[in-house]
Amino acid sequence: MNKNDFAPVPPMGWNSYDYYNTEVNEEQVRSNADYMAAHLKEFGWEYVVVDIEWYAPDAGKESNIYQYIPFGKVVMDEYSRLIPDPVRFPSSRGGKGFGPLAAYIHSLGLKFGIHIMRGIPRAAAHEHRGLLGTDLTADRLADPSSICLWNPDMYGLRVNMPEAQLYYDSIMDLYASWGVDFIKCDDICREDAPGAHREIELLHKAIEHCGRPIVLSLSPGPAKISEAAFYADNANMWRITDDFWDTWPLLKDMFRRCEIWQGKSRPGCYPDCDMLPVGIIGGCFGDRKERMTALTREELKTMLTLWCIFGSPLMIGGEMTKMDSFTLDLLTNREVLDMLRAGSSAAELVRTEDQAIWASTDPEGGKGYIALFNLADEERAVHCWIGAAADRGLKAWDGGVLKELWTGQEAAVITGGLSCLVPAHGVKVFRY
Repeated sequence: MNKNDFAPVPPMGWNSYDYYNTEVNEEQVRSNADYMAAHLKEFGWEYVVVDIEWYAPDAGKESNIYQYIPFGKVVMDEYSRLIPDPVRFPSSRGGKGFGPLAAYIHSLGLKFGIHIMRGIPRAAAHEHRGLLGTDLTADRLADPSSICLWNPDMYGLRVNMPEAQLYYDSIMDLYASWGVDFIKCDDICREDAPGAHREIELLHKAIEHCGRPIVLSLSPGPAKISEAAFYADNANMWRITDDFWDTWPLLKDMFRRCEIWQGKSRPGCYPDCDMLPVGIIGGCFGDRKERMTALTREELKTMLTLWCIFGSPLMIGGEMTKMDSFTLDLLTNREVLDMLRAGSSAAELVRTEDQAIWASTDPEGGKGYIALFNLADEERAVHCWIGAAADRGLKAWDGGVLKELWTGQEAAVITGGLSCLVPAHGVKVFRY
């Protein structure tokens, strides 16, 4: 079983976090899955991912004070493995876990994912709970010096004990029995927690041992570029940024991050720019006021174009059942989404304070892509020399007419290059 076969193109899906924070329930997950199946599946969107604290009965009850209730209640089995809160996920009752929900999502032709934190529940250690396959108890395996700085639910593992692999094997076997297709593991990618790298290896081996093709996503970032080979050897995707939200400064900074990480993806292994804060977001955070994304329409096109030409995984963050027609059109532009297949060849040709230019070549279809980004605060002309892509080993264009993928309009190459007016914070992206 080769993990590089699990995701031959960057995964595309929806994650509950940007709208629901810690509070999503089964009915809401099913409703979003129904929407994806009806409106997005044919365009490649397929993963439905339940984010953080699905095991926490009191999640969100003190959201005006805490995002994560300090040492809050968790639901787990006798082997120290977290299981879904049966009130929020009623189909999990009777020891079924996420099996019924996963089966429903699979019946729609979609795939099911969950978020986990690295390590073992603190509550399991404090209660001296058992571990499957050993007489050891959780308190002996937990490392109280290896803790998450922002979430109180878990201890890291004593990673050099053989029981650490047994524990990860036990939880991955459980997830596989539920039908999980995607694991987003948190507090594991930023190298600010003792033992995190070893826990990545343990997770990777546990997926191999369980026999199910489960995509492994590592969060949060920023991951270190010096560790690129390690991440590619052990995971399918890894975050190159901390949580990405809907502000222009964060979006503009992503060009710097993508410049650093260009050339580090390959089929099955992808640097991850994080979720897409599109449509209606923020409904279950501190003020409990949902809002339309603060990114302008031009910025949204810039974001999706950069993620696609760079070859980042795509995870919708907004509440899909409240999606407006512009957002739906944005996420179902086949010709823009097709660039994902060319991400492993993506190269930045130019980046200044005011502009960036990226190009890529589809290794199968032979199509070339060129994206002209205006990073300035006013409309301006962006120019690219006709040979710039060829100089990076990418498909050259011959001076013919190019098609702009957002508008469908054609543009001619003139005076040795491509030049066009681009709106402030906007993009023109062409296929040839």
